[in-house]
Amino acid sequence: MNNRTSEWAQQLLFMGPAVVLYTIVMIIPFLLSLYYSLTDWNGVSGQAGWIGFDNYYTILANDDRFIQSFWFTAKIMVVITVLTNVLGFALAYLLVQKLKLRNAYRTIFFIPNVLGGLVLGFVWKFIFTKGFAALGELTGLSFFKLAWLGTETTAFWGIVMVSVWQGIGYVMVIYIAGLSNLPGEVREAALLDGATPWHSLTRIVLPLMMPSITVCLFFTINGVFKMYDVNYSLTGGGPYNSSESVAMNIFIEAFTDNNYGLGSAKAILLFAAVVIITSIQVYWTKKREVSM
Repeated sequence: MNNRTSEWAQQLLFMGPAVVLYTIVMIIPFLLSLYYSLTDWNGVSGQAGWIGFDNYYTILANDDRFIQSFWFTAKIMVVITVLTNVLGFALAYLLVQKLKLRNAYRTIFFIPNVLGGLVLGFVWKFIFTKGFAALGELTGLSFFKLAWLGTETTAFWGIVMVSVWQGIGYVMVIYIAGLSNLPGEVREAALLDGATPWHSLTRIVLPLMMPSITVCLFFTINGVFKMYDVNYSLTGGGPYNSSESVAMNIFIEAFTDNNYGLGSAKAILLFAAVVIITSIQVYWTKKREVSM
């Protein structure tokens, strides 16, 4: 056995199981979804009739509920992405300073990220409906007396609050890693030259942090578009489907209404939208990365 054959054998040994597993879990289901999106299969019967692109035409021309859920998800994605990354970076910037309990603070802020979305949603649903009502009676503040899950506007901001609270710890850890690897001598030289802390942050730290920002923005955008568990447990899509995420709409279409072909077409459209949006985001932020 020559060296090249031995090298291929080693790669196959180490990468083979992962490639097989990825193919079974990701590639094959995706190809099947692509096929079923061109059929009228209901998810139960043994036969699927070929209808071509009729499902896509039905969605784009007649499915107002899907369009509404998509725009709701797009709007909440922008708000959650901005708030999560701004607050996550601010926490990271604070917690890389020499604080006595900074490791404890890091752990506290990261804990919500390890909690399941369903558990988190039900806990916050209790807080919004019972906890805030009790605080409203005690304090008299109108903020706590709002019907947080009862109107379109308050439900929107309720989901934002919970999602940001859950995701802020994850991006904080990535930003802490990025800030910890920045060359300290560059910032020290800038301060010696008379740069203010604000100029040091905006002109030096942020440009050098663009690789971390690229990663955090990508994961945040991708995660919000796939949001289902928090949405389901917190509002259930209500009131009157006004807070229904696109992932929940797809699930209902495929598994509740038994329109698996139509649901698969919606999933393919969501996949295409996420690919386009994240590709633009990665391209835009990659162009602004600065090599150290």
